[in-house]
Amino acid sequence: MNKDILLCGVGGQGTVLASKLIASAAMLGGERVHSAETIGMAQRGGSVTSHVRIGEAYSPLIPFGSADMIMAFEPAEAVRNLCYLKKDGIVIVNSVPVKPVTESLHDTGYDGTEMISYLRKKCSNVIVVSAEEICEEFGSSKFFNVAILGVAVGSGKTGLSAENVMVEIESKIPERFRELNKKAFIKGMEIGEGYEAK
Repeated sequence: MNKDILLCGVGGQGTVLASKLIASAAMLGGERVHSAETIGMAQRGGSVTSHVRIGEAYSPLIPFGSADMIMAFEPAEAVRNLCYLKKDGIVIVNSVPVKPVTESLHDTGYDGTEMISYLRKKCSNVIVVSAEEICEEFGSSKFFNVAILGVAVGSGKTGLSAENVMVEIESKIPERFRELNKKAFIKGMEIGEGYEAK
């Protein structure tokens, strides 16, 4: 199996943990994996990008126009990284924006809708999900990273085994958050399965 998956968001959204779960679940399934993160000023709300390459690859970084999937935790970050997506690739994007500091200084009206509209114009396969809606029952959007991973696995586009992801959630997430993360993953899977045939 060869899959190039790019995850993008801003600091604090859990993109790196999600990428580690993907990589370790793929390795558990016997796949060869390369991965890399571009973190920058992540702690201050800056961009975070994680590359996960499953199968044959000569570099951990995904070339432009080669990603099978972009998992975007924030709409503007999806647009910023769209250059990585291959022609028939899939974008799974959170509709809830993380407003930059400049938004609080000057009301630009950024709410993510223009970014979602742009993605739908440019990509033939876009799944839009809301972190607020998915995570409402869990009491925090901090579980969205595992929920969006569930959407991706449920769509059937990652080639990952749900059972292997669950094993990695069990081993990599602290016990006090484990059950909620499992529930978030299952809820994401159910959403993703609705797009499986598309």
